[in-house]
Order: sequence, then C-alpha cells, then structure tokens
Amino acid sequence: MKTLIPLLILGTGLATATAASNPDRYESLRQEIRQSIARGNTWLKAQQKPDGNWDDPELPAFTALSLNALIRDPNINRAAPLPPPLEKGFAWLIAQQKDDGGIYNRGLSVYNTATAVTALMAANRKSFEPAVVKARKHLINNQFDLGQKKETDDGKQTDPANQGGIGYGSDKEHSDLSNTYLAIEALALSKKVIEDGNFGEQPDLDWGAAVKFLSRCQNLEETNDREWASNDPKNKGGFTYSPFASKAGEEKTPEGRTSLRSYGSMSYAGLLSLIYAKVSADDPRVLAVKEWLGKNYTLTENPGMGPQGVYYYYQTMAKALTAANVNKLKLADGKEVDWRDELAGKLLANQRENGSWINENGRWMESNPVLVTAYTLLSLEQVYDSIPTK
Repeated sequence: MKTLIPLLILGTGLATATAASNPDRYESLRQEIRQSIARGNTWLKAQQKPDGNWDDPELPAFTALSLNALIRDPNINRAAPLPPPLEKGFAWLIAQQKDDGGIYNRGLSVYNTATAVTALMAANRKSFEPAVVKARKHLINNQFDLGQKKETDDGKQTDPANQGGIGYGSDKEHSDLSNTYLAIEALALSKKVIEDGNFGEQPDLDWGAAVKFLSRCQNLEETNDREWASNDPKNKGGFTYSPFASKAGEEKTPEGRTSLRSYGSMSYAGLLSLIYAKVSADDPRVLAVKEWLGKNYTLTENPGMGPQGVYYYYQTMAKALTAANVNKLKLADGKEVDWRDELAGKLLANQRENGSWINENGRWMESNPVLVTAYTLLSLEQVYDSIPTK
C-alpha cells in the first residue's frame, strides 16, 4: 500500500504534498484510509470470541470499541442488516446490561456504559433504543451532585470541586475528565433517541454543573476558581485529569505557585466536552484550549505524557477537531496544519503487517492490540467521514 511522504508522517505542518495544496490529495487519502481500515477490521473480526465478545469479557468496553470500529467501516453498507458476527457481538453487549441500566461487569460502570452507548448509536438500530435509554439513566445518575454547598476555611460557601463531574461509577465522589467526556459524548450522541417522546419523560444531565466541572479542569484563571489554575504560557488553556490532579504532574509557575500541568489527550477531551455541552465557539474556554492545542500540536507523542496513551490521544484529536469544525489547526508560529492529512499519515505508517496497531508503552492498556486497533480504526474512520469531498 502506498505510504505518505516522511515529512507528512512527522506531523510538523511542513509537508509539501498535503491535501490543501493538491486538490486530488483528499481523494487519494480517502482510498488509502479505506484500504487500511479494511485490513484493520479484517484482523479485528478475527479476534472475536465464540461468545461474541472481544478480549476481556469483564470489560465490555473492548467489545463496544471493536463493534464501533467495525460498524463504521466505510467499506460496508451500514443500512443493511447486521452481518452475523456484529449481530452476535451487539447481542452479547446488550446482554451485559444490569438492572441499574449500566452495561458493565466487574466495575468501571461509567467507562463501559458510555463506550457501549456510543457503539449502539453508531449501529443506528431501533431495536437497540430501549437499552440506550436505560444506559443513559445510569450515566446521568452517576453525575456527582451533593445538592448543597460546603464551607471553606475562610467561612465562604462553595460547591465541591468535583460537583457536576462523573467518575468511573464505583465511587460517586470521584470525578475525572476522562469519564466525564465519555459520558457527555454518549449522552449527546444518544439525545435523539429520547427527543420524540416515545420513552416518556426522561432525566437529563445537569449541563450547567458539568460545564463548571469542565472549567475546573482547565488552566484558565478567568473561569477556573481552583488555586492551581494558571495562565502561564506553557499551560494556559489546556486541561488536566481532574480539578485535583494531572497525569502530567505539577510544576512551579513563574510567580512561584504550584500548577497542574496541561496535557494533550485531556485537552482534546475538554474541547470535545465543551462543544457537546453547547458552549459557544467564541467562549474564552474554547478559544483558549484551541490555542493551547495549536501551540502543542504534535503526532510524535501525547503532549505532556510522551508515548503514554498516545492512541487515545489520536482518537480524541480526531473527534474534537472534527466537532470543532477545524479544517486547519493554527500552530504556535502562525502557520496552519492540515491535521487530517498528517494524522492519517501517521496512523497508516504505524499499521503492522497483520493489519493491527499497538503501543509499545503499555500504560492505560495500550499494549493490548485489540484496544489500540479499535482506537486507531475509529480515528481513521473519523478522518474519512470528515474529509471534504469535491
């Protein structure tokens, strides 16, 4: 299969044969992506277990991600009846739904349920809607809400920093941006299921509280009331894992305060969450995170985390920039990068001979080829679906 030129793969924004400069480049890119997806999904289908699931049955998210990648393949007719392997896979996934609406087994109910809802919505089958409605309630019920303010050391009243966020589901007092973003995405994508009223009156997320939680995960002093929030140039606008911690650690600001470091995957997750929460494109939070992402644009690593979680980073990048209608991302030097062309080039170059992908760094389970292949296929499918056509 034809590969892209080295400059394109580096993700520097300096490629000489990008889609923007060559009107036929997008069509060529679409063909390369289709071929890569076909190879990847051939490998992925072969990994399905006899019961219909993928990989660890205790983590339905692996099956949901695999099904999502398979159903979004541009080489298949998504309106046709489900092929038997997919029908069996979706049946297995729905069978994991519990009385509380969650789709999970050994825990991590929000992560598994949100990922499952997104896959069920990608399949676009009326018969899946009852399961989606029940799963939505589970996600909404896991939003952290004390319903009361607490007193701070100086006697003022405030709400807890994690108010409005969502965690893994095993501990409602834990909220983090990764689970919150996945839940917000699932709820936004599935909103149309309940809008016709066929399922009666349904609960909804407290979107105002969710946006406040998102703000408390962002390095932006104007909208984040946490003491660590910083407008120093290295971190301003980027997002952290939670209002309490960053997986990228801490650092001293120029004025001597301790700040949580912004990093790539959570910053794209933050951007996508703000968009799904219907925060205006002109809002300072949206503008600031886009500026941070442009200044820290790279495809060689997950900014702030190196190789850790880099395929999760690629997927959040593809989803967030598409949702933000960013065709070209403005970089620190003022130049603009055709991120679709470069991201596709990077992923195509990383595909293994058997059609799969893997991260040599195993943090967050990315040494698992089923997980990483599903992530990558979804990234490529996102790029493919969003490429402007002639």
